[in-house]
Amino acid sequence: MMDLNTLRQFVVVARLEHLSRAADELRVAQPSLSRTISRLESELGAPLFERAGRLRLNETGRLFRDYVERSLGELDAGRRAVAEAVSEGVGGVRLASETFLTLTGPLAAFKRAHPSIEVGLHWTPAEDMARRLRAQDVDLCVASQPIPVEGLESVRLFEDPVGVGTPRDHRLAGRASVSVDELAGEPFITARKGHWIRRLLDRLFAARGLTPRIVCESDEPSAIAQLISAGLGVGLVPGFARHSAAQTAGVWIPVDDPGCRRTVTLYWGADSHLSTAARLMRATITGWDWAAPAP
Repeated sequence: MMDLNTLRQFVVVARLEHLSRAADELRVAQPSLSRTISRLESELGAPLFERAGRLRLNETGRLFRDYVERSLGELDAGRRAVAEAVSEGVGGVRLASETFLTLTGPLAAFKRAHPSIEVGLHWTPAEDMARRLRAQDVDLCVASQPIPVEGLESVRLFEDPVGVGTPRDHRLAGRASVSVDELAGEPFITARKGHWIRRLLDRLFAARGLTPRIVCESDEPSAIAQLISAGLGVGLVPGFARHSAAQTAGVWIPVDDPGCRRTVTLYWGADSHLSTAARLMRATITGWDWAAPAP
């Protein structure tokens, strides 16, 4: 009979689609984990993974994963609610985002106002946010691209123009604005596929039948800015970053395209139990003066 440990192990294998990495994360022996998954499939009467080549979750596995994640999420939420009620405390809050540079102001204000509340920060691509919210793995998510999924509630925080960052000695550095066509052929330093800034770059170029020339992909926004400033290429940079402490010696130029912008939105599960801490964090983020310059 399946137990909670089996289900938690299945969720990790389903997320990683790799037995050895899942075994390392769970700190169990790989043969033992393999037997656990096989027993679960036998009990369900259906395979959950495709095993031709690399391990991949099949359609049945994805269906089962969604139910398991929601069930485990409800159980964990119940435990947190009981702990909050018994301790008469406010609980903790878990916030996911594609980048925390945007959130440093409200996060600092929250910690000053509520120093005893534990805040968990989770870097998460937008494509994983809906799943994590439904599973109640996180309480709140801030995304720079839409998450068109039912069962979520949201508040738009602000819209942000996105420009192109160049070195100071670049041929376009003195321009008041630049078109996408003028950027064709430029070496781009950008994020990996799935990140909002990469999706925006691909969308802008595809609309003109173009493909960006990408010379570097990175998961580190600060590294992207430094590489641009060092003269190794150009890249899309949100306007918000111009006012941050991470500002570098490059030049920011507006892009002459109305679609070259991002909409930053706060999401949470419509049916989720939010702790007092999570509600306080939501109020801090939604009440923040996003029009004011970042500290």
